Amino acid sequence: MGTDTSSFDMQRNMPLPPAKLWELLIFPAHREKWGVPDPSMVLEMENVDTRVGGLERHRCGPKDNPEFIAETRWYDLTVPERAVFTETLIFGGEAVATSLVTYALSGDDTSTQLFVTVAASSFSGPETLDEMQAGWGGGLDLLVQYAGQIHAPS
Repeated sequence: MGTDTSSFDMQRNMPLPPAKLWELLIFPAHREKWGVPDPSMVLEMENVDTRVGGLERHRCGPKDNPEFIAETRWYDLTVPERAVFTETLIFGGEAVATSLVTYALSGDDTSTQLFVTVAASSFSGPETLDEMQAGWGGGLDLLVQYAGQIHAPS
């Protein structure tokens, strides 16, 4: 099977300053709360190494069977402006897709615009690219909800 490629850009506005949004994007305990396409799924961190050159591994998928493995390697962590990483999705012991992801944050003391660029290569067919884009969209929608909960007055 050949390699299919795609790239897409997404943007979300958050009711948090860049430094607080940075924490939600980078810290594993926060990523586990929003880093899935929808609430029926789970993200479980297995190995955390959030530093330039660090390699992380997590499981994701349905709550009763998180069968996908994702490996993340960090290339740039410019606090709180930019993060760049690759993510390889593994299913059944085989890499099915790899992506280069860039987060760019721009904001002030009350809100932040998050720009996400994903350049993806699928080794398992073009439908994987559509699933990746839908997954990112769902995850970012969950991030907006989570940011609202973090920001909500007590």
